[in-house]
Amino acid sequence: MSLVSKQKALESAMDSYTKKDVAIAFSGGVDSSLLLKIACEKAELNHTKVYAYTIHTMLHPIEELELTADLAQEMGAVHQVIQVDELAEAGIENNPVNRCYLCKKCMFTKLITEMKMRNIHIAIDGTNLDDTKVYRPGIQALKELGVVSPLMMAGFTKQEVRTLAAQYEIAVSDRPSVPCMATRFPYGTKLVQTELDKVEQMEQFIKNMGFYNVRARIHDKLVRIEVDVKDIERVLEKRTDMISFAKKLGYDYISVDLEGFRSGSQDLHLV
Repeated sequence: MSLVSKQKALESAMDSYTKKDVAIAFSGGVDSSLLLKIACEKAELNHTKVYAYTIHTMLHPIEELELTADLAQEMGAVHQVIQVDELAEAGIENNPVNRCYLCKKCMFTKLITEMKMRNIHIAIDGTNLDDTKVYRPGIQALKELGVVSPLMMAGFTKQEVRTLAAQYEIAVSDRPSVPCMATRFPYGTKLVQTELDKVEQMEQFIKNMGFYNVRARIHDKLVRIEVDVKDIERVLEKRTDMISFAKKLGYDYISVDLEGFRSGSQDLHLV
């Protein structure tokens, strides 16, 4: 199916969903931003409201809140924040293999509870077709709760989402994905807030040097840095600064993954 055909299918679905007030799980990433943009346009025609629910967790950077609030206001949605301490509430303190399932079930159960208070019956999330090709146990939780995933249903790949978002002139069309910080640690590792904060600092330090996709994967005292393959040589140029910063954070060994950035590299033996 062509991108134009997928776009028509997506817009038709969003028009149907917004015949009544609707809720969108809004992270500020390109997937949910595209959905929010289309939903708001359709809702304006249908004289309904779009609620952009940002689920703020212990595993996502605090600055995400400001971004989502600005984007939601710009697009004309009602922005709502739901606070979740998933380490305590979802039972994922030890980073179990089904962490994503438990976390999604916890977060979206809270979202649906909030929706019902406003008599909203449709919850939408930004899962796309590429998400179904890797280890994403959280998708099962969404299905169990009846959450709708229009991008996946219309067959959108991540790149197609970015292409369409650029056509809509959405500011975050080229924004890198920001998955939860638990993905930086091997399964079975106890998730401690101080260690999560260190990873966030390490990645932000590298991003500030101009790198696009950045992951700092932690293996005890070793930090394995992933950047896009084309940027690996540039990491070596910046090695002194990176080593110094990593050592200050308490890491003894600093490595560069020669395979480069790839989503879900901690899931190698699960898919």
